[in-house]
Amino acid sequence: MNTYQERKNSGVEWLGEIPRHWQSERLKRFAARIQTGVTPPTDTPDYYLDGTVPWFAPGSYDGDLELREPSKLINEVALRNGALRMFPAGTVFLIGIGATIGKVGLITEPASCNQQIIGITCNHRLSSRYLAYQLKIYEDVIPGIASGTTLPIFDQVKTGYLPVLQPPRDEQERIAAYLDASCATIDAAVATKRCQLETLYALAESIIHHTVTQGLNPDSKRTPSGLDWLAEVPAHWQVQQIKRACRLVRGQFTHRPRNDPALYDGPYPFVQTGDITAAKKYIRTYSQTLNELGLSVSKMFPRGTLVMSIAANIGDVAILDFEACFPDSMIGMIPGPKTNLDYLFYLMRAMKGIMLRSAVLSTQLNLNYVRIGTNFAAFPPKSEQEAIADIWMRRNKKFFR
Repeated sequence: MNTYQERKNSGVEWLGEIPRHWQSERLKRFAARIQTGVTPPTDTPDYYLDGTVPWFAPGSYDGDLELREPSKLINEVALRNGALRMFPAGTVFLIGIGATIGKVGLITEPASCNQQIIGITCNHRLSSRYLAYQLKIYEDVIPGIASGTTLPIFDQVKTGYLPVLQPPRDEQERIAAYLDASCATIDAAVATKRCQLETLYALAESIIHHTVTQGLNPDSKRTPSGLDWLAEVPAHWQVQQIKRACRLVRGQFTHRPRNDPALYDGPYPFVQTGDITAAKKYIRTYSQTLNELGLSVSKMFPRGTLVMSIAANIGDVAILDFEACFPDSMIGMIPGPKTNLDYLFYLMRAMKGIMLRSAVLSTQLNLNYVRIGTNFAAFPPKSEQEAIADIWMRRNKKFFR
């Protein structure tokens, strides 16, 4: 690529100058179709029997350019009776609503998607792979120009008005190929770094377990804990049931069917068990919201609630960084006056194995707040809890942000 080619003003203030032979036009000039998807009713099981058609939702996004793991597989009956839209391979998917608004992905085989995603099918003038890379520059811009406050929305019309730079078609393909190769090299380096971080993470977990059960002073007087999983604790610590240190409240969502669209797309965040697992310490994003009707069958928990999954990924914990509702597959743990929130987070991480031991196996492992609350743990005085938590927050920011 010629670094010294002549340039001109793009006509878009924040883009600045572009190569003179490139064009700058609205996306709608290059799109054969810009449409949102549709969600098939999950209470119609015939829609999912022997499904082969990929159906994507925002949870399918993993940060890669290509979308590989659909949220569901639906069948032709769902496409016909559910009025779903089918998008061809090479369609660019843009999330237009929710916590991950603005994120971009590319489908490599025909697929459908839900109503939170806008499908952009290019005409012959634009390479879809090139467009996907170009729209990546909007991922941080779109949240700021979306309409709405509580729940930002970026619709098909706004999508069509996004400025797009158009090199000649062969140059678009060379740019996309160059970025493919560059990103592959970066991904390989990231994978190596991730392996190193996972080793350090495991070490951090083992040290956390030791600290929240033994304290910071190795010379303190010890006493038998009376617990089968913990031999001794500092003598000045109090061994008590977890329910004595915090209030345990089960999440609520009583309406059936759970996926009734009349309950969703309002201003109230609705956190799922997957949001706990995705968070290292704080839950700061969400992909679903409830409206007033949805709120009436759920329950709002305050910011600073420690939430634990009691089904699926049981024992996983994270702290709400905003007010939110969540279903009965999660419980909220609200610290009492003698319990530090951050210490409780680290303690519950260390006790995940104990929680799994308390779980009941039916069709899958599940736990309830009674079993959680009756487990015993050792609690230091609150000032010592704060000191332990402060040390861990300062030393391990990269692990528990």
